[in-house]
Amino acid sequence: METSTLLFALGLTIFAGLSTGIGSIMAFFAKDFNPKFLSATLGFSAGVMIYVSLIEIFVKARESLSASLGDKMGYTYTVAAFFAGIAVIAVIDKLIPSYENPHEIGNINKPNPCEEQAAQKNGNGTSTDEAAKQAAKQAVRTESETKNLYRMGMFSALAIAIHNFPEGLATFMSAVADPALGISIAVAIAIHNIPEGVAVSIPVYYATKNKKKAFWVSLASGFSEPLGAILGFFILRSLFNELAFGLIFASVAGIMVYISLDELLPTAEEYGEHHLAIGGLIAGMLVMAGSLLLFA
Repeated sequence: METSTLLFALGLTIFAGLSTGIGSIMAFFAKDFNPKFLSATLGFSAGVMIYVSLIEIFVKARESLSASLGDKMGYTYTVAAFFAGIAVIAVIDKLIPSYENPHEIGNINKPNPCEEQAAQKNGNGTSTDEAAKQAAKQAVRTESETKNLYRMGMFSALAIAIHNFPEGLATFMSAVADPALGISIAVAIAIHNIPEGVAVSIPVYYATKNKKKAFWVSLASGFSEPLGAILGFFILRSLFNELAFGLIFASVAGIMVYISLDELLPTAEEYGEHHLAIGGLIAGMLVMAGSLLLFA
């Protein structure tokens, strides 16, 4: 196999994976905290993850497993792996203390009753010490919420990284076999990865107020695609087959659906209006559906 072909395939995979950075750049345009923007963005990200998991990843997993095990057993193994992925992330979620749990988040912009009462009492002649105590309590609460939001962003980064690992291998192998097919798959995956970058960068930015960190954490989640390509081709290609590919994809679909329903959507509603979160979710599904139709 020619070196130029391998480099071309690797270049496509890097392009697809690092397109998460395009989405993460959105963090640089977020100046002040905007709960409605965060709500719509989280809903949008949930829509992207749910749609691509159920419409694309699950279907690909079933096709791979059916090719290895037959239609009936292939479908059975796909469903089993899907719910196994949900079970794994649910156990991890259960083991995390509630004060660090990514879906136990309050609204950063929500007025704090304790803080308001302290301000009123201080204005009415109450001692400054009492107001200071109330302010300290508010600081502790806000710090806890910030950690929770940061953890949610990191969970999304982990799920996307796991998702991108076999995706990178698929892109690489397709490009090696057929460069034209590889380009189509790489562009489609790149479009998918842009909103996924948003899913990571926005929570991390609002938690840390650090735009560079939000960008690099989001970008790092895309590095698993070229990593998957390199490991898959040079290390795992003798072991990797349709069965392993199908099981990994089905379980990742389950993980992404769980995170969307248990973390992204509840947080989107917590930070904004119900219809705003659902509107973002539908918009995310539409964007993902459009990209799939465009490169079908």
